[in-house]
Amino acid sequence: MPTPKRKISKKGEFTLEEYLEFERAAETRHEFFDGEIRQMAGESGEHADISSNLIRLIGNSLYDTNCRVRAKDTKVRSGFMPPKSSLKKGMISYPDLVVICGEPEYHDKHRDVVLNPRVIIEVLSESTAEFDRTDRFHRYQICNPTLTDYVLVSQDKCLVEHFIKQEDGTWKYFYFNSLDSQLTIDSINCTLRLADVFYLIKFPKSK
Repeated sequence: MPTPKRKISKKGEFTLEEYLEFERAAETRHEFFDGEIRQMAGESGEHADISSNLIRLIGNSLYDTNCRVRAKDTKVRSGFMPPKSSLKKGMISYPDLVVICGEPEYHDKHRDVVLNPRVIIEVLSESTAEFDRTDRFHRYQICNPTLTDYVLVSQDKCLVEHFIKQEDGTWKYFYFNSLDSQLTIDSINCTLRLADVFYLIKFPKSK
């Protein structure tokens, strides 16, 4: 079984339970993708400010409802339906924000891996943007039937992208690129003004 001192290498080497044992003892955060343990990078000031703005805005809108928002230390499982947790396929991720409606459902008694996300929001970083748009989103689509909305927020420009699940299982895409615009997440009855999402953010000037 791996320990936090074991070298992280060899894609496909670890099982889910080996990863969880590793992660619960580690001092830094790691995600799991198809048997590979990936260490997560630190966040920029812009990333931290946008995440804080979103927590405040969404948290206030969910007050006195049956939904809750959790920040970046909550893990979400995509795949590994019991009793197949010994397999090396699937994903455990740390979304920047996750909204859970109703009682949280957990992977095991540790209650640190959520199974029923309603909304997932990622603040894009240069090193993760491609993965967030492709493999990560594909895994969320396939393996998380409770997920209704996936939101990507840029940190270097005024851009928010919103993917909404339709009744037939397909997803529609919307984008917003003006501080005067707003997006509504109908599944949690929440409206976000981009000016509030990007509060305190100064975007680089275009050349």
